[in-house]
Amino acid sequence: MIPLFSIQINQENVEPLKETERKFVELVDKHQNLIHKVCRMYVDHRSDHNDLFQEVVLQLWKAYPSFKGQAKITTWMYRVALYTAMSDFKKRRKTRLLGTHELPPYATRNEAESTYELEHLNTAIHQLNAAERGILTLYLDERSYQEISEIIGITETNVGVRLNRIKKKLKTIMNVS
Repeated sequence: MIPLFSIQINQENVEPLKETERKFVELVDKHQNLIHKVCRMYVDHRSDHNDLFQEVVLQLWKAYPSFKGQAKITTWMYRVALYTAMSDFKKRRKTRLLGTHELPPYATRNEAESTYELEHLNTAIHQLNAAERGILTLYLDERSYQEISEIIGITETNVGVRLNRIKKKLKTIMNVS
């Protein structure tokens, strides 16, 4: 069998790569809940969640060498995760109808999560567009307006305006005064 490409391995480069891989795995392990939160906001089914999780980790790995440390690592991870999830969301919307408003299978484990109010809120959140879901995810994760602005790439004032609009939209969807 003829190899499609050849890799020149230099022993000097092997150790730094192993160290980079170890640090990356530790980083993902430490902050995997952040990735799961983003995935839950954009997909309804466990298999889709797992696929999106893997895609986010892949995109984080690809971007990891270019991380300069100018922002907090979690800010950078949120940005990559949100952009990956929004891109995936847009692709999925083009290929199938969205409209099932059931709770994902993993969300029904806890009795409190199966209440009518949470189902209604989940339904309302899934009617938001991808950008609105991203901002709401960060807000619900108790990120400051400054952090949200850095992650999304908008001003702090715009974050506040958009959050107010999102809240009004959710109230309208849920028919709550």
